[in-house]
Amino acid sequence: MMCFSLVIITKCYTVNGEDYRGHQKETSLQDGKPCLFWNETFQHPYNTQKYPNGEGGLGSHNYCRNPDGDVRPWCYIADQEDGIYWKFCEIPTCQMPGILGCFKDSGDPPPLANSYHTSQKLTVQNCISFCRNQRYKLAGMEAGYACFCGNDLDYHLHGDAPGLECSHGCFGDQQQPCGGDGHVIVFDTKVGSCGGNYTSPSGVIYSPDFPDKYSPGRVCYWTIQVPGASVLLFTFTFFNIMDQADMVELLDGYTNQVVARFDGRNPPQEAVNITVDFVILYFYSDRTNQAQGFSMIYHAFRDPSSRAIEEEEEIDEENASTVVPRSGSTTEKSHGGPNEKTSEILYVITSSPGKPEHDMPGMSLCVPGSREYGAVLWTIYVLAALLSLTVIAMVAKLLLHVTVKSPTMSSISGTEACSQSAVSEPWIILYRPSTISLFKKKLKNHHGDLSPLVGK
Repeated sequence: MMCFSLVIITKCYTVNGEDYRGHQKETSLQDGKPCLFWNETFQHPYNTQKYPNGEGGLGSHNYCRNPDGDVRPWCYIADQEDGIYWKFCEIPTCQMPGILGCFKDSGDPPPLANSYHTSQKLTVQNCISFCRNQRYKLAGMEAGYACFCGNDLDYHLHGDAPGLECSHGCFGDQQQPCGGDGHVIVFDTKVGSCGGNYTSPSGVIYSPDFPDKYSPGRVCYWTIQVPGASVLLFTFTFFNIMDQADMVELLDGYTNQVVARFDGRNPPQEAVNITVDFVILYFYSDRTNQAQGFSMIYHAFRDPSSRAIEEEEEIDEENASTVVPRSGSTTEKSHGGPNEKTSEILYVITSSPGKPEHDMPGMSLCVPGSREYGAVLWTIYVLAALLSLTVIAMVAKLLLHVTVKSPTMSSISGTEACSQSAVSEPWIILYRPSTISLFKKKLKNHHGDLSPLVGK
């Protein structure tokens, strides 16, 4: 038996990295300042003495965290600069899917120039909704109050910038990043949409209006259909639903049966494994509740046998000699609840690469030319012959119920009829299961005799 694992790299799925549980312990990977341990910062507001149960990801470590919901993860530092005893962390892996990056804005032209507006109450979702309603694919925020829209896929030509340059809080929500002075943060407008169709092998789906709170009276459907997939694995990386009135459901896309249901009192505790290639995600909120919502990541996995066949075809094209096993099974192992982002997928291959497939039980039945294959064919021929004989016998039995002889008599005179009656009377053979009886019965003559006589 062979097995190997695939570890999903820890990322951030909230706009401000509040869910970051990675292991970076410096403010920057290059020339960054070391972070202090959270269990040694009792002189500061956030420490393990005040939050002993791991709130906000705090613990006996010095990893970057965001316990207060700031615009990005941060940590305390020993070297104070101008009285500042903490700094934001520049974490390359902590970028919410849907954030396409931070870019310089030279102003001529701006990175996104199709449409724009400014607002003193700007939030990330305000800007995304504004651009999405105008059917633009991209939304950018700058300086906390300016929103830009466009479809230009060459926005990165303006020059990438460190994420810290886009950490200016939105005027409408200081916990959300809305770019910076001369820097624009760009989002995909699919973020926070109410519904959508997903066909890629993996993706992230957010509750409507995310990262803002979802609105009351929302009813949204998302379809996840990955042709050829045998398993769809769903992991909620963030879940904040108000109560039992609001709910999230996963349904079988073919039968519409509910596979899993979650709400404020029944949050997801582990990954959900569904063995179909078509799933519907349903979200409902009543007319009173509002909450932060959810973020969910899905992964599609193909049957190991089909994956092996594809790999074997590629290897044959490259004239390689590596043996690729075809048969197998997939199992899944998940750790922790919605606050733990690491999942481990185990593939268990049940056949040994050192054994040919036709040595496995039952495999020779499908190999033309083998002894078992010929035996199966002869068995099929014999069964077909027996079936044909049975049908013929049943038809013959039914025919015995039918009159064997019923000739048409010509019109003759009464005298001739009497003289010929002994010779020309027809006989009818009636078949019964136990015996065969012969009865003689006169046919009606042309005079319309209504009383046929029974013969001798």
